[in-house]
Amino acid sequence: MSKPRIPTGAVVRGTDKGYIHGDLKPGHERPVEQIEKTYPYMRPRDAATLILVRMKGRTPEVLMGCRAAKSAFMPNRYVFPGGRVDPADAHIPVATPLDRHVKARLLKAASLQRAQALGVAAIRETFEESGLILGKPLKGGAPKKDHGEHWKGFLDTGMAPALDCLDLIARAVTPPGRPRRFNARFFMARAEDATGEIRHSSEMGDIRWVKLDEARELPLPTITGLILGEIGRLVKEPPDRKKQRKIPLFITVHRKHLMIEE
Repeated sequence: MSKPRIPTGAVVRGTDKGYIHGDLKPGHERPVEQIEKTYPYMRPRDAATLILVRMKGRTPEVLMGCRAAKSAFMPNRYVFPGGRVDPADAHIPVATPLDRHVKARLLKAASLQRAQALGVAAIRETFEESGLILGKPLKGGAPKKDHGEHWKGFLDTGMAPALDCLDLIARAVTPPGRPRRFNARFFMARAEDATGEIRHSSEMGDIRWVKLDEARELPLPTITGLILGEIGRLVKEPPDRKKQRKIPLFITVHRKHLMIEE
């Protein structure tokens, strides 16, 4: 079996504090980090992350928390709220649909139903892990159907996921050999669009607003550091959301970290 070809136009990934744009040269890619134990191949599962960003004066801050020490995936690392997509996420009522450009980006690697479920998962996980609600009033009020404990304090208050607040900024696939593998979509939203009080959860502690520059000094998974670099770029040069754009896709080829655009 022939080895997969390194994608044309790939970009060299830099340090955990961001990635560096440049021409791809053989031997100059970043090696995958060494891990103590490797695991059998597993297919990546769809997951979604939500990055809430706020400005304190002229300083950008992001909401982050530390994953529990007992977590099989990225223990004792600071990350953004997020997790895998649940089957039920495709059937949750939403207050507003996805932005058409965001939906188009998602549809490059997901079905229409899955695209909406990814947005719902990002908002649900953020609510579960931080207590914050990215939602708007649901037409007709709270749904009569009970959608489970995950949504207590959200749907039953008459609010529902506000998918139009989400901007898809990146996608990343966990390298092989990890205890968990995800095909993760990274969404970004304004903190002022969220309501509620921050609280800790069993999955994540020390949840707080962190200055963007200071966040890069925390114990981070590689991908989180790279996403922080992308956030910094987007904050400095906000994109026109009325126009379509490409986003970074972080993958692994020949045990090298690569970033391509999709």
